Amino acid sequence: MSTSFGFTSTAEEIATAFADEIRGKNVLITGTSLNGLGFETARVIAKYAALVIITGYNTERLKLAEAALKQEIPSANIRPLILNLASLANVRAAAAEVNAYPESIDVLINNAASSICAFKLTQDGFEQQLATDHLGPFLFTALVLPKVLAAQSATHTPRVVYVASGSHAWCDGVDLAVLERPDAATYKAMTAYAQAKSANILTASELARRAAGRIHAYSLRPGAIATNFTENPEAREELLAAGIITEDGKPNLKANLPWKTLPQGASTIIVAAFDPSLNDKNGCYLTDCAEDNKSVAPHTADPVMAEKLWALSERLVDVKFL
Repeated sequence: MSTSFGFTSTAEEIATAFADEIRGKNVLITGTSLNGLGFETARVIAKYAALVIITGYNTERLKLAEAALKQEIPSANIRPLILNLASLANVRAAAAEVNAYPESIDVLINNAASSICAFKLTQDGFEQQLATDHLGPFLFTALVLPKVLAAQSATHTPRVVYVASGSHAWCDGVDLAVLERPDAATYKAMTAYAQAKSANILTASELARRAAGRIHAYSLRPGAIATNFTENPEAREELLAAGIITEDGKPNLKANLPWKTLPQGASTIIVAAFDPSLNDKNGCYLTDCAEDNKSVAPHTADPVMAEKLWALSERLVDVKFL
């Protein structure tokens, strides 16, 4: 069915097409601030899903997102969850809250990401981007996995989706030594972002392998989109230097990037979360609403590296996962 979708498809179109798959499902989406991919994803599925759990680390922004969703879709069942992926203690607290819910989780969408930023350490001593984009989601997914596995039935396999990026190819792979021992002297903000997104893809493929059919896991490239991510003051300097945005913070249309609208950007997330034609493509990477494993950089398609990253991540966040 997804073959009829592509670059210009919107999340709304795809949610409408897969309404029967979304209906009755409980979906948890991380990072759902207004004007972001997570919010748009929540917005288009809220009219069908049984429950949409939205997350954020900022209470006020989370309230704004919840209010906007309820105003547009009064019938929607929206549940906010405070989740700061840069804090392992907060991740554990949020996961405990999820595990106390009466519902299982049919789809977990790991969407939240740090802004591209100058070198900084989290309270746990990890580099901000790799912590927020990889280690935090790794721990969170591990801890709520019982809720995800509980959604499995004879007719339904739960899904875990990682929103990665085509920029994973801008590095030579995840530097495991730097993940464990961050180094301010060698730090480059865009390289850290690329490494974090590489880690998302590696984690999705390894999760798919380890779950052995009990969970379907996918990663994806949403495309180049002007969101609150590109508007972040910290990220602006790096994006400007890379020629991705212009001085006024707008998309650089002269850059060799096919820009998408926010609804177009969220479309591949909906496909990854609900398209039944992906059932026999477990672990795959998607671009423009379709499987696109050929565009995964070699360093991110290495099963040995995926296993090493998994083992190190388990040790760093102190969790055993599948």
